[in-house]
Amino acid sequence: MIHVPLRDADRYAALLPGMDAALAWLRAFDPALPDGRHPVDGERVFALVSSYATGPSTEKRFEAHRRHADVQWIASGAERILHLPAEGLAVAEPYSEETDVLFFEEPKVSSSLLMSPGDAAVFLPGDAHKPGCMAGARHGVRKVVVKIRL
Repeated sequence: MIHVPLRDADRYAALLPGMDAALAWLRAFDPALPDGRHPVDGERVFALVSSYATGPSTEKRFEAHRRHADVQWIASGAERILHLPAEGLAVAEPYSEETDVLFFEEPKVSSSLLMSPGDAAVFLPGDAHKPGCMAGARHGVRKVVVKIRL
């Protein structure tokens, strides 16, 4: 897991093939772009734009992916993302090949990231994460998750 302001994220561009395309797309993000799926580099790299209200962490679930890395970026609003290594977590919902996600039972402890406008977080397979959690109060969030196929 990496947490970095987007302006400083170039140092991680060599981490994954497709990361440079993801960072360039985020930097050129048009706030008028509608929610939904948008191509970045064919099916290898695509962006999911969404607008939502954060909620209590008890209403969210830990998830992880196998085929994609997530680059999560906050365009506006604020949220907390809870995270920890997925290894050893109890599976609540088995892996879905179709959606590339599995969900975990709530662990006893986890770490927390405060995500503010301009912040990016990278989650690789093996990084369990619980996005959309309130940061002190409910916030309206505009967020982009760029998925990079591994």
